[in-house]
Amino acid sequence: MKKILAILLAGMMTATALAGCGESGGSGTESKADGGSQADNTSKSDGGGATIDPSFPDESLFGDETNITLKVWAPDKAVNLTKEQVKAFQDHYSNTTFASIEVVAQGESDAATMIVNDPEKAADVFGFPSDQLEKLVDADVLSPVTKGFVDTVKANNAEKTVTAVEAEDGSLYAYPETNDNGYYLVFDNTVVTADDAKTLEGVLEACKKAGKQFILDSGNGFYSCVFAFTGGAVIDGFEADGETQKFVEYDETEVVKTLMAFAKLMKDYKGTYTSQDPANISTGFKNGTVAAGVDGSWNSTADKEALGDKFGAAKLPTINVGGTDKQIISMFGYKYIGVNSHTKYQRAAQILAYYLTGLQCQQDRAEKLGWGPSNKAAQEALADDPILTAISEQAENAVPQVKIAGTFWSSMGTLGSELYKDAWNPDDEAATKTLFEKTIANIRDEG
Repeated sequence: MKKILAILLAGMMTATALAGCGESGGSGTESKADGGSQADNTSKSDGGGATIDPSFPDESLFGDETNITLKVWAPDKAVNLTKEQVKAFQDHYSNTTFASIEVVAQGESDAATMIVNDPEKAADVFGFPSDQLEKLVDADVLSPVTKGFVDTVKANNAEKTVTAVEAEDGSLYAYPETNDNGYYLVFDNTVVTADDAKTLEGVLEACKKAGKQFILDSGNGFYSCVFAFTGGAVIDGFEADGETQKFVEYDETEVVKTLMAFAKLMKDYKGTYTSQDPANISTGFKNGTVAAGVDGSWNSTADKEALGDKFGAAKLPTINVGGTDKQIISMFGYKYIGVNSHTKYQRAAQILAYYLTGLQCQQDRAEKLGWGPSNKAAQEALADDPILTAISEQAENAVPQVKIAGTFWSSMGTLGSELYKDAWNPDDEAATKTLFEKTIANIRDEG
């Protein structure tokens, strides 16, 4: 976060200009600028389901920008809804001339790479997960949140989602969009009871008795990091060089024992414990081959549709290590919408990003896509949602998905893949120790 100067210089003129004419949409009108608590009785609809609060920032914020052309990147599952929201945005600002606002499908996991590789051709407004922030900042491709919006964005969104993109001078790199970029246990409650769901052993035994599978993508570093994290090998940002992954102090013996415990369950429940893409969980629910899995909010709609009244959700279970039940520790992050510093329409891009992360749009995504909002008012409205409750509880047992070395993901994926192999001996402590030490060396790029 120490590289704020370069990126601020790139966006300084835009931020200053917007702040000068945009106080009506900034700290001076916090209760209204984000869609506000009055959205339900003052918003208008474009006829397609999307709405926008009439008190949204004044049209004068566009300044002299006209015949505006913007490209928006959204995940495939969110493209149609984003198109509705963009149409509502254009209808609301009917006196502003838009040549076009194109919504294009682009996976968030690749967004940073795509922006950095060719910022001139990339989207003007785009979504990305928290672990990609450093890459975007280093490449100077993010325009900071315009000054007139900062106070409102901070006030309206959950504190952790704000601090993750806050620079040392208090400015923000991007607009918070979700507070749910993590995973939880989803299960068929006619097979796995709430009591079963408390322990991994209970989940696996229930699935085995029913002749059904449990899915955890053990070769994907995003998920398989739970093996090392649960043992205590937790990442803690970067070393002083700003590149080498730092870990908290941990007991290697305890980590190795934990890895062996996971490997033993994989072996003991072979055929029940399966390593598959989480997308197969909902498919398995539908065809009756799967009873439980580790999945994220991005698949929650499909999981709920597949299970119906049989849908169950909980934080990740515990695993027994040497007679002690240890809570499984996961990865948890946030998602943001950023503005490309190379966009020709900085004002319009900032206003659109601000709108897309406002209360109404976050509520729309929560309702139609199952995304967990970062907006505090939207969170309160969904306080009883079982998925968001499970994700929130797991977030208390998770490592923040920020400042992660590029070597982390593949190395953790290899660790999980090795433990899952049929040929792996879960009782071989020496081999497990060697595997773990090699994993850490690879992550720290020391080998």
